[in-house]
Amino acid sequence: MNSYITFILLSLLLLPPLASSRNYTDDTNASSVPRYSRYVKDACNVTRYQQLCLRTLWPFTIVAKDNSSKWARAGVAVTITDTKRILRLLLKTRNSPAVGKRERVALSDCRELYVDSLDNLYKSLSVLRTLDADEFQQQMSDLATWLSAALTDQDTCLDGFEETMSKSWTVRMIKRKATRCMHLCSNALALTNKLAYDGL
Repeated sequence: MNSYITFILLSLLLLPPLASSRNYTDDTNASSVPRYSRYVKDACNVTRYQQLCLRTLWPFTIVAKDNSSKWARAGVAVTITDTKRILRLLLKTRNSPAVGKRERVALSDCRELYVDSLDNLYKSLSVLRTLDADEFQQQMSDLATWLSAALTDQDTCLDGFEETMSKSWTVRMIKRKATRCMHLCSNALALTNKLAYDGL
């Protein structure tokens, strides 16, 4: 990893945690969704991975209710949290003796892709925090571009692992977690598209 990528990665990972994302990426069983679940079900109805959406976003219910912009912000926030976890895991496995040469190359590529993905996610969250009626269409266009790029980066990471045909437990674990993160990103994009349709 070159020095520029290392600097960007450390900068992104050292950003303060999102105040509203402490427990929002756990795997709470969907049966524990509180009585406000009508709101989160309505919000998650537009996503591809609805059960994952319910499990990760139900804690936002009381705050977001039927506000599309708050649900979109929540979707990006939980994706950021998960993306940072994957980056930390990728850093830990950088010199692992449990992975082979080709796997190490795939892991290195993934780190760079996830750095780029995290940068696009943070830009998206920044816009969602400062939505403006006069700039709304441009903001929605920017969000679609950045979130699509973030999703593509994460998908490309997984494609790199497919070429290795690895049986390593470490690689299988990273693939599993990276797949979940990609699904979160897909949900975030769907929630943002709903916001673009609903308007402010």
